[in-house]
Amino acid sequence: MCSNRECAEYFKSLNEYQRCFQELRKKWKSYGKAAGHITLKETSAAERRAIGGILGKIFYDETIRFSFAEFEQGLQKTRYAPVDMREVLEAYFGEKLSTNQGQREEEQKKKSGFLNRLGQFFLEQADSESMAFLWMQGLIAEKKYGYQLLIKEYGKDRDQAEMLAKNVGAALLKLERAKATEDESPLAVFAAEISGNPHYFDRGTSAGQLLVHAVCFLKKTEFPQNAHQWRELLLGAGIAPDNVSSMVHAYGLRLRTENGWHPAYDAFCRLREPYVITMENLRGITGVEAAEDRVYVVENEMVFSYLLDHLKDKNLTMLCTSGQLRAAAQELIPLVLDAGARIYYSGDIDPDGIGIADRLWQKYGDRIHIWRMSPDDYENSLSGEDLGTAGASKLEHVRNPLLRKTAERIKEKQAAAYQENLLEDLLSDIRFDAAGIE
Repeated sequence: MCSNRECAEYFKSLNEYQRCFQELRKKWKSYGKAAGHITLKETSAAERRAIGGILGKIFYDETIRFSFAEFEQGLQKTRYAPVDMREVLEAYFGEKLSTNQGQREEEQKKKSGFLNRLGQFFLEQADSESMAFLWMQGLIAEKKYGYQLLIKEYGKDRDQAEMLAKNVGAALLKLERAKATEDESPLAVFAAEISGNPHYFDRGTSAGQLLVHAVCFLKKTEFPQNAHQWRELLLGAGIAPDNVSSMVHAYGLRLRTENGWHPAYDAFCRLREPYVITMENLRGITGVEAAEDRVYVVENEMVFSYLLDHLKDKNLTMLCTSGQLRAAAQELIPLVLDAGARIYYSGDIDPDGIGIADRLWQKYGDRIHIWRMSPDDYENSLSGEDLGTAGASKLEHVRNPLLRKTAERIKEKQAAAYQENLLEDLLSDIRFDAAGIE
């Protein structure tokens, strides 16, 4: 038996050294060598005699203090010398010793390897420009966008953490593909398509939280602080948290079911009152009817309200999409076009508004009439809001001829324009159309 192991066995056989060796191990893990001071309180007489015998000291007080180096030097004077303090401690505790720093470095190395493998996986699944790969790179570089959550899950179960990250990456890739068409998916459907579980991305679940972190990366925004912000964040990414959040404000549009006209919406039309159509309401709707086969669609709620307040005497149909076309609007617009009605779409004259109108035109062609979004309308509705470089880049791929001219003007002026500054023009157009029909 080597002297280090024999030395360890000797000290293990004596209970009076137990607390001393526990503290020696702590110091070794902290410093990686025989360093630091050890303080033992409320010691027994046997502990004081045993430790004092190694140190060559006599302790009278119940609290004793000595240095690790002193203890090691004392051991080198025993029959077990020469001894290696690390090997003695490893034999005593039956484990390999490493410093706290060494353990942290090793653990960090494992975590880095885990994250880098995920990045490589996303790189192979798509490419270096995909949102999934960029998200993982941002997560690693900035230790944000779900880093702490993913590392916490890694600490619980590495395999589950890997599956969690891969599912969120798959979700980002799906959102990326849907972005070009502005398609919107209900959250439960979206979750089921990714994981097989419709509740996988529910708010409060680890997957749901990590998805939100990833969407925050995609949108370059902060983590939502409440349910409203959470809902708006997901809607902005193309996910409808529920069938109620996705809605369209409407006026004068009749909805048909298999059993005839929907009585509730017919009542709103008779009373000439605006109403809301949600995705839930659209279940079972087989067709629609617009007044005079003409539908005015505006982006802004205030514009919608203003126009209706001044047109109560007119027989018309109007919709308000409230910005990006959500699932309810995307389901309703084809029904309007299938009914033979013409759609006149007007939105804010800024990069986002131009983008919405252009995508709508690209999808449905000249059945969508771009309304009050010309270069002249832009000049007449200018605001003092600076466009910024990020906004200008959104105007590079506009295809509608009229909107392309407007986009060029926007790039020249570097400013946004809004529907609210065209209220009287919009109102005049509708009144003129109504007069022509009459």
